[in-house]
Amino acid sequence: MAEKLYDVVGIGNAIVDIIARCDDGFLSKHDLAKGFMRLIDAEEAARLYEAMGPASERSGGSVANSIAGLASFGAKCGFIGRVAADQFGGIFRHDIRSLGVAYDTPPAPDGAPTARCLILVTPDGERTMNTFLGASVDFTPEDVDSGLIEAARIVYLEGYLFDRDHAKAAFREAARLAKRAGAKVALSLSDAFCVDRHRADFLTLVKEGADIVFANEKEITTLYQVNSFEEAADRALADCELAVLTRSETGSVIVTEGETLVVPAERLSEVVDVTGAGDLYAAGFLYGLTQGAPLSTCGRIGSLAAAEVVSHIGARPETSLRKLAAGLIP
Repeated sequence: MAEKLYDVVGIGNAIVDIIARCDDGFLSKHDLAKGFMRLIDAEEAARLYEAMGPASERSGGSVANSIAGLASFGAKCGFIGRVAADQFGGIFRHDIRSLGVAYDTPPAPDGAPTARCLILVTPDGERTMNTFLGASVDFTPEDVDSGLIEAARIVYLEGYLFDRDHAKAAFREAARLAKRAGAKVALSLSDAFCVDRHRADFLTLVKEGADIVFANEKEITTLYQVNSFEEAADRALADCELAVLTRSETGSVIVTEGETLVVPAERLSEVVDVTGAGDLYAAGFLYGLTQGAPLSTCGRIGSLAAAEVVSHIGARPETSLRKLAAGLIP
């Protein structure tokens, strides 16, 4: 069995986030549904980028954000995700490596350009995401780095990437390699839209591949097609070892055999941008888990990380999460 060099290795979309503030009028003018994520093509991405105000460009992607958060805690991490050999691909590669994350996925020399997400943040902190998936969706089993997977204690899979058949095959291969190497497999359901599109395949992955499932209330009820959060939580527990379910400002619920824990959200004076809240919650939870902390402490660390990221623009931490969690991990 390979030596466990990494606490967590993530597999997900390698995206560059382009973030700008706007008012509700801008959303109406461009027929954008506030607070939702939608997929767009390259042409629409170019048009919207031209119309946006001043923007910042930062590496993103849901699981990549979680890995950045884990690195801020001091965890040893790796990431696998496909970019193109272009300017945005270079930005992504530089940013994630600068955090100390192992990232060796070779850039694709041809095909679609690197993925980007145009994020519009309104004064109330809501984010409206317009995502061009570009090179990310061409992820295949050949992109799975078996050495990196086998050296991980936890392999974290991003539901957003679980779309095309070859990406689904890549997830199955990653889960197989992880199980063979004695690693846990964690899965983020990512978005109710994704779950609704691929419910049967998600259910199979949850039942047969995942040990840990991260989801918000809408995602987990969509997966099991039930109206009750409690019923969905029970169904999740029957299918996996551990379900970690977030409920926005209400906090989170952690469900495992014989135990249900309710963890309150951190109190905040102001919410600036909710982008990445779930990603950073997962980062905190997984950090606690890899350090052997009790599940209640894992949830508390997740809430701290989520609170930090919603206090500013952008989906990655701006202060040391390790300092925030000081005293919670022995």
